[in-house]
Amino acid sequence: MMRTLRIGLSVVSIFAIFIMGGCNIRLPGQPTEAERWRAPAEVTDFNQLYTQNCAGCHGASGRLGAAQSLNDSLYQSFVTDDALRQVISNGRVRTSMPAYSQHAGGSLTDQQIELLIKGMRDRWSRPDDFKGLELPPYSVAGMASSKDPHSAVNSDSSLNASQPGDAARGAAAYQTYCASCHGANGEGGSAGSIVDPNFLNMVSDQGLRTTVVVGRSDLGKPDWRSDLPGHPMSPKEIDDVVAWLAMHRQIAEATAREGVESSPLQPK
Repeated sequence: MMRTLRIGLSVVSIFAIFIMGGCNIRLPGQPTEAERWRAPAEVTDFNQLYTQNCAGCHGASGRLGAAQSLNDSLYQSFVTDDALRQVISNGRVRTSMPAYSQHAGGSLTDQQIELLIKGMRDRWSRPDDFKGLELPPYSVAGMASSKDPHSAVNSDSSLNASQPGDAARGAAAYQTYCASCHGANGEGGSAGSIVDPNFLNMVSDQGLRTTVVVGRSDLGKPDWRSDLPGHPMSPKEIDDVVAWLAMHRQIAEATAREGVESSPLQPK
C-alpha cells in the first residue's frame, strides 16, 4: 500500500513538474512562436510585412516588379524618409499605389510603416556609394515637406499642376536624352512607348520624375547621369521632360472627354 502511494505521489510530482515547465516544452504539431498566427496589426517582421503589402507590385526582392524598384541604392538615396512615409500611408491618387495607413483606410499601423521604411533602408540603402554626388531634387512640388504622415498631400491634381517645367523645352530635351530608346515621338523604340495614355494614366508626375532621375537598373533603364554618356541631365531638363510627358497625359484626357461628349450615346 505504502509502495503504491509513493509511486502515485512520484507520478503526480513528475506530472506537476511537467505542467509547470510546459511553457518551455513544444508538443508535437504545436507552432513555434515565429509560426504563431498574429493579427495583421501585430506583425512586426519586415519580410512578412513587405511580402504581404509590397511584393506584388515592387517584386519579391524589391526588384523586377511592375512598379518602381525599391531594392535600388540610388532610389534609396533619392527618396526621403518622409516621402516614403507619405506615399505608403496615403498612396497616390489615380495610380495603382493604395493607401496603407489605418488612418487612410488601410491595414498598417504607424509602427508597421516605420518598420517597412527602416527595413528597406537597412537592406537596400548604400549612402556611401553617393557621397559627394549632388542628386537632383526629389520633388519640385515639395510634396515631401510635410512631417505629418496622416496629411493628404498626394493629390495628383495639385502635384501635376505645380510642376514648373516647360513642355516645349522638354520636347527638345527628350530628343537628346530619351529618343534613342523610346522613339522620336515617345511612341516606342527598344524600350517601348512612354506616351501611351494607359501608362500615363497610371503614373503620377512624381513617378515620372523618379523614373527619369533614378532609372530602372533592374530593367536596364539608365539614370539621369547615363542617358547621354558624359552629359547628365540638368535639374531643369528633368523638370522639362516631366512636363512634356505630363502634357501628353493632358492631351489624352482632353481627347477622351471630347470623344465621350461627341458620342451619339451621350445624353443630350
